[in-house]
Amino acid sequence: MMFVHLGGNVVVPVKNIIGIFDLDKTTISKNTRDFLKVAEEEGFVEIISEDLPKSFIITETNHKSKIYLSPISSVTLMKRSVFI
Repeated sequence: MMFVHLGGNVVVPVKNIIGIFDLDKTTISKNTRDFLKVAEEEGFVEIISEDLPKSFIITETNHKSKIYLSPISSVTLMKRSVFI
């Protein structure tokens, strides 16, 4: 099984990643902001570093979704997942 380091102490299996998104570019949309707000209110969001988040990663494990806010750029995370 291959893994991707998302930042902090968080590593997830590549097969569990649904999407990797740039926080600045995607939160221009009100729909994305609303989605992240509801996800945070319902406890699906995990902030993995005290640094300013640059991306968010949607994952699913055992039919349960989780969103990670990462200080690592979406471009870097995509490169990490493609090299695997």
